[in-house]
Amino acid sequence: MPELPEVETVRRGLAPVMEGARIAKADVNRPDLRWPFPAGMSERLTGARIERLRRRSKYILADLDTGESLLIHLGMSGRMLISGAKLGAFAHDHPAPEKHDHVVLHMDSGARITFNDPRRFGAMDLLDTATADAHKLLSSIGPEPLGNSFDESYLVQALKAKTSPIKTALLDQRIVAGLGNIYVCEVLYRARISPLRKANKITKTSVEALVPIIRQVLGEAIEAGGSSLKDFRQADGDLGYFQHSFDVYGREGAPCRTPGCTSAINRTVQSARSSFYCPKCQR
Repeated sequence: MPELPEVETVRRGLAPVMEGARIAKADVNRPDLRWPFPAGMSERLTGARIERLRRRSKYILADLDTGESLLIHLGMSGRMLISGAKLGAFAHDHPAPEKHDHVVLHMDSGARITFNDPRRFGAMDLLDTATADAHKLLSSIGPEPLGNSFDESYLVQALKAKTSPIKTALLDQRIVAGLGNIYVCEVLYRARISPLRKANKITKTSVEALVPIIRQVLGEAIEAGGSSLKDFRQADGDLGYFQHSFDVYGREGAPCRTPGCTSAINRTVQSARSSFYCPKCQR
């Protein structure tokens, strides 16, 4: 499932085409994805102007001039693809419709935004912009890791009573928004913290050090266009390439990249997710 860097990459790709543009027509080609679409979704989107495109955790929100916001979640295989608009030095022509093109936004500029989702684990909803933070999918999400409210003192306080492993704690969206399995593995490797360590047993100094490392890993991943492991594509159809920089994720049995370390990367399963780490460097 796309994590914060992948979703932010998609948002940045969509923004030049969608922000300030009007939806001339919205085609909704099925009644649902993971959940039913809201009533009258096509009619409510058609004619609306997109004021702003923003991200909250792993969700994209398009704020409309109608007072509503279109909430988008990519799910496991969802893609938002642009056609008919110039992206950099290239213009992508409109492709032939595909079987899994579930929602198509025809912009007044002539561009087309297509939500394609073969597995249909994605979601779209329309919600009141003024009360968006109270929506059931957003209300319990913690602070953004790249925002000002996520700092050393906050994380120390949030983890001090957590008896779960640090890997599990950092995946908890109520503690920090948008982090997923890939980037937590990479963060803990750089922090030299074992994913098996209990969160409340980690020293205050080590917890504080996690904050800049989290920001560094996410920033590098965003600049690389995210990580393409299976279905993820950027809005222009290109792959992300941060996966080429993984230190531990997916490298079971490979040598640790820490200079002088002779250990190999281990894999274990925590909460039904694979954790990759160096047993020698990460304590």
